Amino acid sequence: MAHHNLLEKKRILVVDDEPDVLETLEDMLPMARVTTAASFTEARDRMESIPFDIAILDVMGVDGYELLKIAVEKEIVAVMLTARALGPENVKKSFQEGAAYYIPKEEMARIDTFLGDILRAREKGENTWGSWFERMSAYLERNFQPGWKKGDEIFWERFPFH
Repeated sequence: MAHHNLLEKKRILVVDDEPDVLETLEDMLPMARVTTAASFTEARDRMESIPFDIAILDVMGVDGYELLKIAVEKEIVAVMLTARALGPENVKKSFQEGAAYYIPKEEMARIDTFLGDILRAREKGENTWGSWFERMSAYLERNFQPGWKKGDEIFWERFPFH
């Protein structure tokens, strides 16, 4: 698969307080060099000492938004991963705070596709969120309340601000 070539030997940090999530993502990314961290401190220390290409950050449990600030500062492509904090406001916050993408844990099986999209977009100088709506449309239909853009229509109309 084309995604695999893009991910070949990339250094990826996966941060989650659930060991099974860390294990699953490590198994799903055999072509990359994956490092895992189960806490905020561990993740911060790893980012301070290793030049990662991508960081996959759990929103809950490890203070993902604080880790996102460090990743942005270090120019590491950051992807937010979430089960519990799901909602349009979290997607918006992730986008505004500099994340490259937002992945619900239920969609983790497609992680190589999402990361491939992100790396391809970056190579072309395009917005990494460009394919997000398209990739997530079925998920959004199932999981976001009808009328979820209400009150924030202007933001969502312009998203991802090409």
